[in-house]
Amino acid sequence: MAENLMEKLVALCKRRGFIYPGSEIYGGLGGTWDYGPVGSLLKKNLKDLWWKEMVQLRNDIVGVDAAIMMNPKAWEASGHVEAFTDPLVECKICHQRFRADKPEEIALHEKSHKDVRIEWTEPQQFNLLVKSYLGVLEGKQSEIFLRGEITNGVHVNFRNVVDSTRVKIPFGIAQIGKAFRNEITPGNFTFRSREFEQMEVQFYIKPEQNEGKKWFEYWKKNRMDFYLSLGMAKENLRFRDHADNERAHYAKAATDIEYKAPFGWSEFMGIHHRGDWDLSRHQKYSGKDMTYKDPVSGESYIPWDIETSAGVDRSILFLLLDAYTEEEKRIVMKLSPKIAPYKVAVFPLLANKEELVGKAREIYESLRKNFMTAWDDRGNIGKRYLAQDEIGTPWCVTVDFQTLEDGMVTVRDRDTAQQTRVKIGELKDYFVSHLI
Repeated sequence: MAENLMEKLVALCKRRGFIYPGSEIYGGLGGTWDYGPVGSLLKKNLKDLWWKEMVQLRNDIVGVDAAIMMNPKAWEASGHVEAFTDPLVECKICHQRFRADKPEEIALHEKSHKDVRIEWTEPQQFNLLVKSYLGVLEGKQSEIFLRGEITNGVHVNFRNVVDSTRVKIPFGIAQIGKAFRNEITPGNFTFRSREFEQMEVQFYIKPEQNEGKKWFEYWKKNRMDFYLSLGMAKENLRFRDHADNERAHYAKAATDIEYKAPFGWSEFMGIHHRGDWDLSRHQKYSGKDMTYKDPVSGESYIPWDIETSAGVDRSILFLLLDAYTEEEKRIVMKLSPKIAPYKVAVFPLLANKEELVGKAREIYESLRKNFMTAWDDRGNIGKRYLAQDEIGTPWCVTVDFQTLEDGMVTVRDRDTAQQTRVKIGELKDYFVSHLI
């Protein structure tokens, strides 16, 4: 299955409303994707769960939602204007461009020219920031950048957060938001896109070696445990430390969490020891004081930052790949119920029997107040089950003629296909107990 798993997943994502190609009716736009009715729910559930764990259930992290557009000086300060680059080479035959650090993509392209000997240009550094313009008069507009990562919006607000809240070091600032990169070769479905979403925490600590090591290791384990808690197979996840020559310009240390994808081990989550790079640079370029004064000791210093940065779209892609299961007569998306787009689906056994439809509607209206609930009365019951299996709905509730007599319904489990009779009045508690 591995060799064509990506093709199968891409087809299912479109067929079932997870993910569509961006601007498809106009021929698309490379590296952009639209999340459909089911995919948008999955994405929201993942982000909500992440926010709950990172902000709601912790006393040491607060949230912000910073602007996508920033004063261009902020990107100079962060080093993105100078160092946010990829090495680019160009095929001298067809003039297609590729990242020089992706030899597998270069080799694949060379095969497409068959027996022709390929010559490549020398590698050049290509800046990934996406430019835009602000202003009402053509020719007098200001050049700005769409953010290449969401990190900067947190750091420029460090002083605001400290002054407007009761946070004390160590503390973190969380953010979820869109970022944009002028990727040379977007590909592997949503893995490498030009528009994507990130979930990050910048966790500020005292500038001490032991503190840095302690919190770096803490966040590595914390973030691995998060993805394991979503049911991802342990054997499909690993840490990979960055070598000295591949670390970002700001990093004292960096580790990726990688997934064993059909196209090879691939990063979707990073833990980075950024030191005081960001706050020091913003202090220098803005002229604003970014030091933190300890309220107990009176000591002043520029904190270090331990960053946890996850790609929302990459996380979704790998969760879908990990959940995709082919059985003898069905395809099942074995997503964790915590993030499944719909928790429950409700059916009448027969769509042409008013008494069954009416009772099923009552149950549907009751359950949807507490859970994202699907309704389906198309086709036969078997096809409805298969459709819900493919979008990962954990439980299906069927109202049959026996329901009208004893007030019980059939609850079918997605993963086992086992069926259990449950009283209508106990359905809410039944699903709550299984979602914990």
